[in-house]
Amino acid sequence: MVNRPDTRAQRIKRHRRVRAKISGTPEIPRLDVFRSHANIYAQIIDDVGGVTLVSASSVEKAFEGSGSNCEAAAKVGRLVAERAKAKGIENVCFDRGGYLYHGRVKALADGAREGGLNF
Repeated sequence: MVNRPDTRAQRIKRHRRVRAKISGTPEIPRLDVFRSHANIYAQIIDDVGGVTLVSASSVEKAFEGSGSNCEAAAKVGRLVAERAKAKGIENVCFDRGGYLYHGRVKALADGAREGGLNF
C-alpha cells in the first residue's frame, strides 16, 4: 500500500509557523495569498484590528480569463496593489500562506510589486 503524505496538512503546518512570526499592523498590513486549483485570492489584512482592508481574486465578475495560471495571478497582484494604493497603503509584509514562493505565488508577488506595493 502506498502511503501518500497529506500535503494540505503540511501546508497548514508551514503557514502556522510563518504566522507565528508575521503579523499585520495598521502601518504595515499583511498581504495574504490563498491558492486553490482553479483560482487565486489575495487580501491585505490588519491583524491588530482583525480587519480585511483590501481584497482581490480571480473569481470576481470583472476578471477575464482563467484563474489558474501565472498571468491571472499577476493580474490579481496588480489589482490588489491598485486597490491598496487607492486606500493609501504602500508598504505590506508578504504572507505566502505556506506555499512555496514559486509559480503563481511568485507571479502574484511580482504583480503587486509592479502595481507599487513595497515588501
